[in-house]
Amino acid sequence: MAKNTFRTIIPEEEPEKKNPSGWWKSFWEGRKRYGLLRFILRKFLKGLLYFFGITITWIILLKFIPIWWTPTMLDRKFTAIAEGRDSEIYSDWEPYENISKEAALAVVASEDQLFPDHHGFDFDAMWGAFRHNLRGKHIKGASTISQQVAKNVFLWQGRSYIRKVLEAYFTFMIELIWGKERILEVYLNIAETGKMTFGVEAASLRYYGHSANSLSRAEAARIAAVLPNPIRFSIKNPSAYVQRRSNFIMRQMRGLGGKAYIANL
Repeated sequence: MAKNTFRTIIPEEEPEKKNPSGWWKSFWEGRKRYGLLRFILRKFLKGLLYFFGITITWIILLKFIPIWWTPTMLDRKFTAIAEGRDSEIYSDWEPYENISKEAALAVVASEDQLFPDHHGFDFDAMWGAFRHNLRGKHIKGASTISQQVAKNVFLWQGRSYIRKVLEAYFTFMIELIWGKERILEVYLNIAETGKMTFGVEAASLRYYGHSANSLSRAEAARIAAVLPNPIRFSIKNPSAYVQRRSNFIMRQMRGLGGKAYIANL
């Protein structure tokens, strides 16, 4: 008589579903709860809040402390190291009251004569530069001192729409939080004034042999004359163009009314 045998059949187990984790879990749960578009909008707004909080705190801190380094300084230093050149940066922060007002007037006369009156942007100059650039091969800039400070302190060199938008944001904020005197103080200390040289104090010590607090009008005008291209132009060995530009700046300084023009920033 055959013996009955019974075989227990164990059903095949379904593969275990892995629970999403990390950012994917956050994304998945958010998508289910709010819908994809609402979830993305919430994340975007949250990112903006973080951005504004961090940048406004940063701007407030830099209103009161010296700015020893900028992205431009770091770029010059790393480029020099990569090329095997001397990478020493010449920079010496000085408070506004310790810098000759001839230097302050010279950069305003040279770079941004409406500086005491505008709110960070010279729209007439920007429109003129835009029309010039449409016609010509040489790109003409129209950045105010405030825009140059915003770019050099907070951003990178180069041209892009993203950088321009950020530059406008930081320009507006430093005008609002710093005020004119602080913006001019920062500019006088971080503007590139020669090869590996930043600020009027470092330029004065390096090229004139004395501190910026005793700069004459002619010396200040020559520093301002090289600002459009301090790598190409030299304070120590001025070309005929730099000499002509220095004389032009001195005439502009007199035309603005001298140091009284920047007395009430």
